[in-house]
Amino acid sequence: MSITVKDVEHVANLARLELSEQEKEQFTGQLNAILKYAEKLNELDTDGVDPTSHVLPVTNVMRDDVVRDSVTLETALRNAPDEEDGQFKVPAVLE
Repeated sequence: MSITVKDVEHVANLARLELSEQEKEQFTGQLNAILKYAEKLNELDTDGVDPTSHVLPVTNVMRDDVVRDSVTLETALRNAPDEEDGQFKVPAVLE
C-alpha cells in the first residue's frame, strides 16, 4: 500500500488543514515510510501464537469489600462550616 499526494490532500481536507505543496510532499514521504516500516510485521512468523488482547495477564486489582462501621453524623458534621437539623447548610443558589 502506498500513500499518494491525493490521499494527503483528502485527509488534510477532512481535518480542515491547509497544506503547502512542500508539506504535502513531506507528509506523503513520511506516511509512506511509516507504512513501509509497519509492513515489516508481515515478516514475523506468528504460527502457533494465540491471539491476545493484552501482552500481560489482566487481573482484578480491587480490594475485597469489607463491611465496617460508617462515620457518625456528629463526626461528619464536625468540620462543616454551618449545619442545620443534622444536614450541611449551604448558601442558596436559586431564589
